[in-house]
Amino acid sequence: MSGMSSVELTPGYRGALRALLRFAIAMAVVGLLTGISFQESARKLPFPAAGAGLRLESVINLALVHGHVFTMGVLLPLALAGALLMARRIGGREVGPQALRWLLWGYLPAAAATSALQLVKGYHFLLAVRRGATDLAQVDAAFLGGHGVARYVVYGAVHGALGLCLVVFLVALWRSLPRD
Repeated sequence: MSGMSSVELTPGYRGALRALLRFAIAMAVVGLLTGISFQESARKLPFPAAGAGLRLESVINLALVHGHVFTMGVLLPLALAGALLMARRIGGREVGPQALRWLLWGYLPAAAATSALQLVKGYHFLLAVRRGATDLAQVDAAFLGGHGVARYVVYGAVHGALGLCLVVFLVALWRSLPRD
């Protein structure tokens, strides 16, 4: 860090930055692989087999995974790592270890779980239409074994954790900034 800043970082802070960067790198690879898998999987459902409308609706969930992985798993962790460094550079104090735990052990796993759920849902729809399903309401109702309550609990827990952990960290980051 010499030459970049006169602010020294504690080992815990450096570890958090390293974890954010490693997560972003890993999710960049996952994002690239989901993009490739979408392209290859969508090609196996030709337009004549399903028709343009049904084909679009059956692949859209899978198509969105790529962008969500890059946004939640790459861009946001890199932006948060940059925000941690910028806050210190302008004279802010370090965000406490508890807030870093909310970020590293809350937000990052929830972001990965959200991406995994979206990937599973995308393949659920695509494979159902490839097997001949045409009623997407039935396909949707059958997701996660057709257990509606379990579906809402899983989605609520994962998305709730994602939002809560991010807000807790962002409030701590805000509070670490200098007042002047």
